[in-house]
Amino acid sequence: MKPAPFAYVRPASLDDAVAELAATGGDGKVLAGGQSLVPVLAMRLGRPGTLVDITGAAGLDTIERRGDVLRIGATARQRRLERSPAAADVPLLGLALPFVGHRELRSRGTVCGSLAHADPGAELPAVASCLGAALEVTGASGMRVVPAAEFFQGAMTTAVGAEEVLSAVEFPIAVPGEGFGFAEIARRHGDFALAGVATRVRAADGEVAQAIISGFGVSDRPVTRDVTDLLRSATDAEDVEAALRPGTEELARNVVDTSGDSHGSNGYRRRLFAVLAARELARAYRRSMEGQS
Repeated sequence: MKPAPFAYVRPASLDDAVAELAATGGDGKVLAGGQSLVPVLAMRLGRPGTLVDITGAAGLDTIERRGDVLRIGATARQRRLERSPAAADVPLLGLALPFVGHRELRSRGTVCGSLAHADPGAELPAVASCLGAALEVTGASGMRVVPAAEFFQGAMTTAVGAEEVLSAVEFPIAVPGEGFGFAEIARRHGDFALAGVATRVRAADGEVAQAIISGFGVSDRPVTRDVTDLLRSATDAEDVEAALRPGTEELARNVVDTSGDSHGSNGYRRRLFAVLAARELARAYRRSMEGQS
């Protein structure tokens, strides 16, 4: 199929982009990398009257450290971040990015575009949720910051309004004593995940101070839980991963609520989640203990 007819504008600044969106009366759509949007248009699952191409807008392709956060602009490509030394400041991004589509897609796809698309099986929304990222949304009334916990509202649904742009995202820089884990199961590399997890563990004085897990592919949005007590109860065991399994199996029963599809039932995804969660929590725990200053 081919897209339905649409108007096309390419503003030179973020302010111009916001003005163009406002002029559409809610019938516009932002185009950045296009790796999520173009297939939607081609299948006519979306029929916006106007595409607002922000790739030429000045100052939106930044990848820079600002104090204790890594700021990524709306048009910064995934592949550029993957190859940037700045990615080392946020290790969980480095673990997740190789799983995002294929290299060719990451060369065009943007970090903010993946977050704004909010596919339930996508990796970057789970990373943002696990790390507690802050998402900058800009509209005619100004800029507002939305925490990741409030940003993802359902499948392909976010806090970004019809006349707003996700202009940047800020990920917190890792600190000594933090460890991370990431894993997913997909039918083929580059496919959306049947189930996946992102984990973050912070250790202090030889003990677990905090443990967070975000699951994806198992609900209509990233599912994030504080599992500090669960991990603390397993750290005295010789095999931490095995000790975690009863707890992650119970967690899976609570958080995996997808009805399943032809690629995997609800029960199958629960088993995947439980195994991945135990493994990556244990891995993040080991890394956190090794990284204490």
